[in-house]
Amino acid sequence: MAASKGGWCFCELLRLFYSLFFPGLIVCGALCICLVIVLWGLRLLLQRKKKSVSASKNGKNPIVIAFFHPYCNAGGGGERVLWCALRTLQKKYPKAVYVVYTGDVNVSGQQILEGAFRRFNIRLTCPVQFVFLKKRYLVEDSQYPHFTLLGQSLGSIFLGWEALMQCVPDVYIDSMGYAFTLPLFKYIGGCRVGSYVHYPTISTDMLSVVKNQNVGFNNATFITKNPFLSKVKLIYYYLFAFIYGLVGSCSDVVMVNSSWTLNHILSLWKVGNCTNIVYPPCDVQTFLDIPLHEKKMTPGHILVSIGQFRPEKNHPLQIKAFAKLLDKKLAESPSSLKLVLIGGCRNKDDELRVNQLRRLSEDLGVQEHVEFKINIPFDELKNYLSGATIGLHTMWNEHFGIGVVECMAAGTIILAHNSGGPKLDIVVPHEGDITGFLAESEEGYAETMAHILSLSAERRLQIRKNARESIRRFSDQEFEVTFLSSVEKLFK
Repeated sequence: MAASKGGWCFCELLRLFYSLFFPGLIVCGALCICLVIVLWGLRLLLQRKKKSVSASKNGKNPIVIAFFHPYCNAGGGGERVLWCALRTLQKKYPKAVYVVYTGDVNVSGQQILEGAFRRFNIRLTCPVQFVFLKKRYLVEDSQYPHFTLLGQSLGSIFLGWEALMQCVPDVYIDSMGYAFTLPLFKYIGGCRVGSYVHYPTISTDMLSVVKNQNVGFNNATFITKNPFLSKVKLIYYYLFAFIYGLVGSCSDVVMVNSSWTLNHILSLWKVGNCTNIVYPPCDVQTFLDIPLHEKKMTPGHILVSIGQFRPEKNHPLQIKAFAKLLDKKLAESPSSLKLVLIGGCRNKDDELRVNQLRRLSEDLGVQEHVEFKINIPFDELKNYLSGATIGLHTMWNEHFGIGVVECMAAGTIILAHNSGGPKLDIVVPHEGDITGFLAESEEGYAETMAHILSLSAERRLQIRKNARESIRRFSDQEFEVTFLSSVEKLFK
């Protein structure tokens, strides 16, 4: 009796399941069809909007090439790539219309172009239209104290939608790493899409940091101390990496800036057939014009750092290592040493970090030996590099390191982090001789700085010569050739 009753209950449960499953399936299918229809309607609407743009004098609509770079007025290496890419395409396609999507609403387009010339010595040959986006705050990391990667990525979709609503291009290039905008412009906007990846949004290195419960700027201490939270975050990272791979694979052309980035993008996006290394353009020739001799512009030695004041650049490590160097009581008077931190501030968060670095130098008692130079003109940057003995770089797994190349080209002995692009692509032997130095810890940096300063003038000069010869492969001219070769598919 009990068995038959149990069988009856099971049958009832099956009937209930089927009675809910099939209607639910039909509803989900109907919603999916409606979504496809809506998206297709939006695509047709945007295509009609694009065709309504006024034709040129010869009766043909010029090709519209758009770059998505919400922080185009910042002074970092990524922005130099943007302006060099625009200049390169303008030489090849002078009749095209060029658009830059930017969130720098507090400045004019002319001011942005003047800033590019002042900071990077780059002057464009054709006009550029700027589409100013008001929702850039959606991609600010400060908006998302938790689930930052997901929040910024979803925010970039809304920011991309704002961009697409204002201008529908023929060719869309994400030059800042917002991969979640790629399917939006490809499938809704009907554009040919390309991407220049400076740094993957997520990498296997980030996964290993969480998996091994190591503290990092993107892995808080309270998470590393809790095994459950670490596992939850690891699952979140794996799911995000999967989605990141899907959206990245929408790109028709993928360019990466280093061997390190290439390895991660190939692993995540799996589009090796359209992925190429395009080293960032470095103003090598301008720095090569600096006379190569033992630095004698000051009575002592200047140690210089170039990089935006972002948390991953790890400027505190530079100040702490410099303090250890001063404690080592070198043969020279410590008062003859000076650390100059040069970089760009994008927003109030960056300015706050600079203030924190000032306080750190005060706490360590080295404030008289440390200077901060923020958003300085190109000529002033060149002057500092011409007088510096050592160039410092401390970012772990830096994707490439334009600042590293600039230091080497200027005749400054580089001391970079033993990881990422500097290790794999830049600070590598040239004809069997060293071109610079690598370190990881505070003690390692301090000891290496002391070693460099203890070298003879002749030995330092030889290292500078080796470095200069090795970095010619990162010139603007080499970038133009490889960039045009990579994006050619977008214009066929």
